[in-house]
Amino acid sequence: MIIRTLSLKKEVPSSDGNLIILEDINLELEQDKSLAIVGPSGSGKSTLLSLLAGLDTATSGEVYLDENPLHIMDEDQRAAVRKEKVAFVFQSFELLPGLNALENVMLPAEIKNLPYAEELAKEYLEKVGLEKRYEHYPKQLSGGEQQRVAIARAFACKAKILFVDEPTGNLDPKTGKKIIDLFFRVYEESSNALIVVTHDIDLAQKCDKQIELKEGKII
Repeated sequence: MIIRTLSLKKEVPSSDGNLIILEDINLELEQDKSLAIVGPSGSGKSTLLSLLAGLDTATSGEVYLDENPLHIMDEDQRAAVRKEKVAFVFQSFELLPGLNALENVMLPAEIKNLPYAEELAKEYLEKVGLEKRYEHYPKQLSGGEQQRVAIARAFACKAKILFVDEPTGNLDPKTGKKIIDLFFRVYEESSNALIVVTHDIDLAQKCDKQIELKEGKII
């Protein structure tokens, strides 16, 4: 299993005592498979994504990423796992404004010391239809083009698992649909596992598995 959790729980202090964000989360995902996490706003979707990716720590329970026990690791250890095994696509794109499209896509591959980082970046920018935008900076790209750069960046670093948080949230419906179709065309050619948080039912239905959260629990 690329991802496995046992009785995962997350709570945070509040003025009325501890607030439970997630409780009794048990899930598994095999390598090469995809999982959609759906549910209303405030149901704990993004928190769960952060726990699975090692960006946050649980109050109790266990989470394994490619058999690495994130729940007993410190931040440096979790960061090392993320560097080796994880890639992200965010709703807000998270492109570096001082780098052009090619440099943004190359950066994670260079950090991982992958050979042929530039060739990989060009390959994936071509896959997302941006082979004529290598030298363009984020401010020169539309929202849909920025998200395509972010998708190319995620795939180019050859991670074992992709975590995707509301990838169409900042896009209009027409552009969002194009991005979904494009994303899954590239994903189906890869060997990545995929976990995506989304409100988009069409996107969720393209995944191999779906779970729904409500008030912090899987229903």
